[in-house]
Amino acid sequence: MSWHLRYIYIYMYGYILYYRSLPPVAKTYTVACLMTTVAFHMELYEVSNIALYYSDVFKRFQVWRLITNFFFLGGFSLPFGFRILTILYYGVSLERGAFDKRTADYVWMFVFGAISLLVMAAIPLLWSPFKGPAMVFMIVYVWSRENPNARVNIQGLVEIKGFYLPWVMLGIDTILGHPWMPAIQGIAAGHIYYFCTVLYPLSTGKNYFKTPLWVHKLVAFWGEGYQLNAPVRQDPDAGVAFRGRSYRLGGPSRGSARPPGSSSTSSAQEGPNGPAQPTGNTADGVAFRGRSHRLGAR
Repeated sequence: MSWHLRYIYIYMYGYILYYRSLPPVAKTYTVACLMTTVAFHMELYEVSNIALYYSDVFKRFQVWRLITNFFFLGGFSLPFGFRILTILYYGVSLERGAFDKRTADYVWMFVFGAISLLVMAAIPLLWSPFKGPAMVFMIVYVWSRENPNARVNIQGLVEIKGFYLPWVMLGIDTILGHPWMPAIQGIAAGHIYYFCTVLYPLSTGKNYFKTPLWVHKLVAFWGEGYQLNAPVRQDPDAGVAFRGRSYRLGGPSRGSARPPGSSSTSSAQEGPNGPAQPTGNTADGVAFRGRSHRLGAR
């Protein structure tokens, strides 16, 4: 193998290791957004077929539009690359930090944000065909609330606190000529989620928007990630060809039955002078138990 092929192999192997190290939720969303744009540039579909049009959803039952519109971040361009890097940095940091070992809660954050953005899109003034950019801003907003004092360097020019990051990104989008509406909707959806799941439960002790059971079941069925104190878990017997019943050596045989109320330990009969010694056949599997005497004693 020549040196340049070996260099390419090492370079690609590093990317494979990086991909495998990513947490499951952020990785899945990033890959979905990337593959949607790749398929668009390969002209495998028309972009209008995945856009959010409520008329097609309700009249033609094209319900996939409620989901696919979140995966399109635009064509290959500088803004597209910036949004992908934002998910890979802040989305991964959020999943490894505030949502560490809380995969179902992190999935619920995406679902909650998607529902909030879909409700906003029902208002004609707030409608847009694709909500992917707004979802990216929601991720950034939740990260900023979970890491308000983190130091963020903006293009090596200025350093700010993490709490102000969404607003600085909104200003950068304004300078680049991007519309305000996706950013504002993403910030609003992130604030609604953070208020309903963090601020309100902390102030009242009541959580009406905790992660639903079906999300826990979905994560358990998916088999990726980990959820602390999950109400459901994966089948522990999955992949086991045979699991028999174990018995302790010297314990009661499978066919022996004990009368109700009897203890599993050796039973003692009560005598007139106090508790009697256990009988030979009930002494915890010992065939014979005699009386011991100390040498030299009378």
